[in-house]
Amino acid sequence: MKKKKSKKNNQINSYLKDQKLGQTKNSAKLVLFVFGIGPIIGIIIFLYSKGFFNSPTI
Repeated sequence: MKKKKSKKNNQINSYLKDQKLGQTKNSAKLVLFVFGIGPIIGIIIFLYSKGFFNSPTI
């Protein structure tokens, strides 16, 4: 009987570990998106506001 109980506990523990791992994966993706894509978008907005993408007039 004890082995069945420990199997159930192991299944619950592994499920909780998988759930925590999923949360860390999602938060890691969010952090990478914010700090990876965010500065690129910021630079593009800054350059656009300074007229970098406007064609030069002769």
